[in-house]
Formats: sequence, C-alpha cells, structure tokens
Amino acid sequence: MASKPFSKKGITLFGVVAIFILLAGLTVGCAPAEPEQVMEGATLAIEHFSVIEGTTWSGAHDRAGKRIAEKSEDVDYVFREEVGPDLTVPYAEEMIADGANIVVGNAEFMGMPLIEIADKYPEVYFGSIIASDLSTKRNFIRLFPRQYQALYLEGLVAGALTETGNIGIVSAFPSVQVIRRQNGFILGIQDAADLLGKDVNIYVKYVGDWYLPAEERDIAETLVTQYDVDVLTQQTDSGSPLDVATEQGIWFVGKDMDIVGFYGWSDTDTVAISFDTRWEVLYEHMLKEYLAGEENPVTVLYLGMNDSMVLADGTEVPTVDIMNDNKVGVEAISPAALPLIPAEIVDLVEKRRDEMIAGSWDPFTVHAFISNGTGLELEGTPIPPAGTEVKAAGEEPTDEWLLSKFNFDLQGVEILE
Repeated sequence: MASKPFSKKGITLFGVVAIFILLAGLTVGCAPAEPEQVMEGATLAIEHFSVIEGTTWSGAHDRAGKRIAEKSEDVDYVFREEVGPDLTVPYAEEMIADGANIVVGNAEFMGMPLIEIADKYPEVYFGSIIASDLSTKRNFIRLFPRQYQALYLEGLVAGALTETGNIGIVSAFPSVQVIRRQNGFILGIQDAADLLGKDVNIYVKYVGDWYLPAEERDIAETLVTQYDVDVLTQQTDSGSPLDVATEQGIWFVGKDMDIVGFYGWSDTDTVAISFDTRWEVLYEHMLKEYLAGEENPVTVLYLGMNDSMVLADGTEVPTVDIMNDNKVGVEAISPAALPLIPAEIVDLVEKRRDEMIAGSWDPFTVHAFISNGTGLELEGTPIPPAGTEVKAAGEEPTDEWLLSKFNFDLQGVEILE
C-alpha cells in the first residue's frame, strides 16, 4: 500500500477482527477449542524528529515504512515530520484515533513520551529508538540496529585509504548511541592500520546536535584544513560534510543510507563506501507480532547483520550492510577507491561481513575495550580512566551494557574542543 503523510482523509483503516472458532464435539466430553485472535491489518505510524528529505536518519526510517507498506497489502504507513517531544503524544493520539496500531518515535528524546500513554491504549504497540534509556512496558518497545557491525567494515576501508594518516569524524554530541557507533568505526580503522603497519590519527569534533548544516560544514572544513584529514565521515544528519569532502577532493564514508544509490548525493569518486540501515527489518518484527495478536511482544529489539527480511521484489536484506551506488558487500567499495586498497583488506572486509551475516563473529566480542579516558559521564557509570581495560578480548558484552552503558571512547581517538 502507498505511504502518505498523515491526514484524516485518504487513509485506509484496518480494524481489529477477532475470529472465534467454536468446535463443538459430537462426542461426549469433547471440549471447545480456545479462541484464536488474528489481526487482519495494521497501520504503522512513524513520528520523525526531523524533516525527511535530505536527511539520512529520517530518510532511512521513511524508506522503511514505504517498503513495509509495499510488501504487505494489509499494512498502511503514515507519518509526521519535525516532531518535538511536546508534539509526540498529541500527534500519536490523533493518528491512533484514525486507526494507527503501531506508533514509533524515531529518536529517543521525542519517542520516550509515548510510554506515558502505553497503558491508555493497551491494544496499540508503541516504539522508540534507544539512545541510552532502556525503559519498556508490555506494549512499549525499544529498538536499535547493530550499526556498529557495518561501521567496523567501513573502518577497515577508511584505514586502508588514508594517505595522510588522518581520519575525521563530524559528530553530533557525546551519547551512548554516538560513542558506540564511533567505536565500531574506530576498531575497523585500527585493525586495518595494524595489518598494513600504518600510524593513523582519528579526530572527532562535536557539533552539538544532529542536524546543523552550517556548523557541520565548519567542522568538516576545520578537520580538512587544520588536521589534514583525507578521509571524512559523520555522525550527524545533513549533507554538509559530504559537500566539503566533494569540494576538497577527499574520500567520504557515508552513514545510515546508501547516499549515492538512494539519494544521488555526490558519486563514487568521493564516496568510498556507506553503510545502509534497514529499519524495516525491525518494523517487520513488530508487525509480525502485532498481526499474530501477541499481547506480550519482545520489548528490546537489537537486531544485526544476521537478521534480515525479504523485500517486495524478493531481495533479502540484513538489518545493516555496507552499500554504495546500489551495490552491497565488497562490490560496494568505490571502483575509484578499490585499486588503492590492498587485497588483504578487501579480503578481510568480505570475510568479516560473511561471518557477521552468519552470526559467527562480532567486533565487539573479539576486541578488548580500552578506555581513551573521554566520553560521557552517566549517573552511576563514570568514564573509565585512560588505559583501563573495561572488557577483555573474547568476552561478549551484554546487549544492555552496549545499549545503555558503553559511555567511553576507545583508546586511540582524539576528541577536539
């Protein structure tokens, strides 16, 4: 079904149909079967914290909603853009009144107010992205993809491509979500550098928010002109850092979406690789439980490369993957960049990707976590002093720890003021 911005007109609503089958036995003592409840359809409503057009984060969520509706004839997708915390509940209740069965806030700061109305609408599934808070209720679901897995693969490419030995990250602000993602990228860079015998500097400078195009541009230019970075990436949402990379003639590593293939931003002469997030894998999980009439759904969804869904065209996609110009895996590495990357790195990218899709390898389990001494102070979780081994190599961290307490940068990164 087609997706559309929310309105009270022009939207197909599917009510909840309860099917009761009473099997009356003709033999004495034959008891009736238990009633089975099946939902005939659903409306998925996504509240986007930002605009959709020209953003990688909300753009990826919007694409996910459209893919879900395209695949499932009995599912509609509706949305609101630029939703702040003060509008989360009013918009949600308006959409619920018009038939929304699943309502998701696509950022934690504006999605969390949905927990306040979860009890009021017990038949509705609510959801919110995880930044660091893991609060749940029976029908309030928290979700996030294991993006760090694809970021690790990006890091291998970035570490191999740099010639100056300087890699820059234009970042939003210190948070568990941002730090965890950056750490996946850092581990990939360091593994490539170790394999190739390189000395690499990783610079991070914070903007202060997710979407500040002018400030993102200023920081990207600073990283290039003052720190001589020749590979640039971002943990922000505008296209400004990419614009700077294009203008300066350096390599760019994309985030959240295949920015060349889906948006046509720049080209593979600038974009060496991107990672692509398929939020639809998580949304489909929620929808399957809702349509099955599950009253107690899984309340923390942390899916990775070994989880997938089949799109309407028959393509199977893992939750996250490296992607560029509509190609995946090692084929996604820019044809202009590929000759510059040693074969052992290309082979390692392919090997680690295959292992993560199979669920047999994970960078956060294999590597030790040694603190850089920088990060974000959390209540009850201070930043470990520099040089502290927080997690030993081979020890698997819990999902709860990764999602809510991974609050420190890994050793080897420089946080710029």
